[in-house]
Amino acid sequence: MNRHDEQVCLVAVNEALQVIGSKWSFFVISQLYYGSQRFNQLRRNLGDISIKSLTDILRHLEHHKIVNRQVFPTIPISVEYSLTEKGKEYRTILLQMREWGEKWITTPNE
Repeated sequence: MNRHDEQVCLVAVNEALQVIGSKWSFFVISQLYYGSQRFNQLRRNLGDISIKSLTDILRHLEHHKIVNRQVFPTIPISVEYSLTEKGKEYRTILLQMREWGEKWITTPNE
């Protein structure tokens, strides 16, 4: 690998890590694989996430074009979150991370 290829690789990997680098990103992306969810539904499915943390991570994922936010003009206003095509492609990355983790996971006795 030459210096240019190495630089391109580092930039690409850094971008991927920026998306899933926070504590909740992986969990939110994983939940949205099941389909679109409203904010409170997503919050219930995630368990102990705070409103602020969920709001922040959804904004972060929306900024990176992983999550789509759709507003419905109801009373009160309804908002649904879903994965974009870019977000759906994260499945491949996450599955590869799972394979790596399962291969190299250690137990306390090892």
